[in-house]
Amino acid sequence: MRKKTFAAAALIAAATLTLSACGSGGGDDSPVAVVSEDGSQKAATLLDQPFEKPDLVLTDTQGKKYDFRKETAGKPTLIYFGYTHCPDICPLTMNNLAVAKKQLSKADQDKLRIVFVTTDPARDTPSELGKWLKGIDPQIVGLTGDFATIQAGARTLGISIEPTHKDKKTGKTVSVHGTQVIAFSPKTNGGYVLYGEDATVDDYTKDLPKIIKGENP
Repeated sequence: MRKKTFAAAALIAAATLTLSACGSGGGDDSPVAVVSEDGSQKAATLLDQPFEKPDLVLTDTQGKKYDFRKETAGKPTLIYFGYTHCPDICPLTMNNLAVAKKQLSKADQDKLRIVFVTTDPARDTPSELGKWLKGIDPQIVGLTGDFATIQAGARTLGISIEPTHKDKKTGKTVSVHGTQVIAFSPKTNGGYVLYGEDATVDDYTKDLPKIIKGENP
């Protein structure tokens, strides 16, 4: 069982969780290590004070308005903030989730909502998001919109996002962002489980059946 309950002080510290500049070796912030009683690091962090769903009204890959709270109400939901030009952690995370999702029954796959919110809306248009996600899992919801709105929504989940900038070493435009996946319960709509970037396909495969039911992984 991979879990660790966050104490109140640790939850406050979650606001400064690791930022990752995809493909540029990461940010300068140190990660908040989640260590269990036996000293091992766990994939899933069970929050004793769940996050409220962010008030995000953005645009999906079809160019239609998508109200995150309304569309995912009462549904097991995973949210991740990243961008399509990311060469490493973003596609890895989404592919891990997609592979784990396919291990679920058809009924449970239909219940689950996986939402990818871009941190690079200038380049990630609805059509670009759609093309990228089609190669991973067309059922994943891709959202784009105003950067300030996205940044504010992520902040309510303790996820930091910085405006895109050119990396001095590579000359590529990168997005520095938190790499957590937040799972929301279908029972309470609260974000009660947090996964770091080290979470594997096996971690998600083991936990998703319980998250579908709103149980603790």
